[in-house]
Amino acid sequence: MTADPMVTGSSSADSGAAHRPYREVTDAHGRVYRIGESDRDILGHSRKLMVYLPWIAMMAISVFEYAYGSAEDTLSHAHGWTQSNTFWILSVWVFFQAGVAFPAGWLRERGILSARMAMYAGSVMCVFGFLALSHLNNVWLAILGFGVVGGLGAGLVYATCINMVGKWFPERRGARTGFVNGGFAYGSLPFIFIFNYAFDTANYHRVLDLIGCYVMIVVFGCAFFFKDPPKNWWPADIDPLTYSGDVKNAASLAKNPPAVRQYTPKEAIRTGMLPLMWISIVITAGVSIFGISFQVDFAKDIGFGPLVAASSMGVMAVINGIGRGVVGWMSDRWGRKPTLVLVIVVLGLAQFGVIWAGDMKSEWLFLFFAFLSGFGGGAFYPLFAALTPDYFGENYNATNYGLVYSGKLVSGLFGGGLGSMVVGAWGYNGAYALAGGVSMVAAAIALLLRQPGRGRDVASAPEPQPTG
Repeated sequence: MTADPMVTGSSSADSGAAHRPYREVTDAHGRVYRIGESDRDILGHSRKLMVYLPWIAMMAISVFEYAYGSAEDTLSHAHGWTQSNTFWILSVWVFFQAGVAFPAGWLRERGILSARMAMYAGSVMCVFGFLALSHLNNVWLAILGFGVVGGLGAGLVYATCINMVGKWFPERRGARTGFVNGGFAYGSLPFIFIFNYAFDTANYHRVLDLIGCYVMIVVFGCAFFFKDPPKNWWPADIDPLTYSGDVKNAASLAKNPPAVRQYTPKEAIRTGMLPLMWISIVITAGVSIFGISFQVDFAKDIGFGPLVAASSMGVMAVINGIGRGVVGWMSDRWGRKPTLVLVIVVLGLAQFGVIWAGDMKSEWLFLFFAFLSGFGGGAFYPLFAALTPDYFGENYNATNYGLVYSGKLVSGLFGGGLGSMVVGAWGYNGAYALAGGVSMVAAAIALLLRQPGRGRDVASAPEPQPTG
């Protein structure tokens, strides 16, 4: 392990600020860490704001995905759409929401698109998406407005928020990433009940227009404070070479050691681990999107009342969000990979449980498995978001995670649109059984993941050292 000489300068992330001294140290694997600057030196305030603001923005955009299923019946009647039409609108939205992560990351890492500008652009696209859903009767125009433009806007916001947390908390990112990611689910809760109880063909214009304005204002306001840290930046409260310092952060690093170096996207792909992560997220996200799309309709088909149908989706959204924070915290203590495998297995078992609850006509059992499905159906997202910089480093995380997250664009096709075809052909029981089976395949794939460049010696990572 070596320490490089003191270097003085400032990064593009803090242009206009006074020059601050920092030094770069290199570990045994050749990875460089930039130390000496505190978060307050760079931001002028605590980096905790880079958790709370992304969390608020994520709650705002959650209405797109997690409340949409509750609005479908009214939208179908108002615009004369079929159930297949409304499902494909959501599927296209998912495709572009996930697909924009990689090109946006590429632009950000080349200094072409700042985090703040990505959020500004996303906020404007989001309001356009809701206006299209409100005022365009033609399903193809609605797909273009809500699915394409709205999906691109929400995707810009989502990717920017997740990457922001990963960059500012390289030493203990699991809990923070999970907390921020959770907002993308339970932030939709008020809108799920609005769409089930106060949304009809008489007021749908006003409701959708107001929601679009709400999303734009919240995201735009949060964006004003967004700023990336310098490349290779590392917090001052823990030594990146020995893991000494803050005991909790050091314990997390012992379970989830930093990437051995900063991998470019091409290098990350060549390790074989990024493609495995992509395949796993394709399958798992497909099952999750399927559950989000059909939970309410399945409940109604069984014969449960609107309160149970809305409550099942509300439970799914809340537990989906809270579960993301819980598993992020768990992964800091148990390790990212074992936590990920557990979550995917729970998701798969929950699909079979929903079938059982439907056959038993048990409302409470149905809500319980909606609980489990919500937990498993969201908790894997922050785990992949944290696992990507754990494996490949922070400097190219916007593009590397963009590649991993792009698996969701494939998931949107078979989770929503193709899912409706499976339901039509096999019924709900057949579709849920298929979802449970493919979840187990995803769990088996996740078992193959390992940190590139470290191999079997992950276990030999330094043990946490008390502060001297």
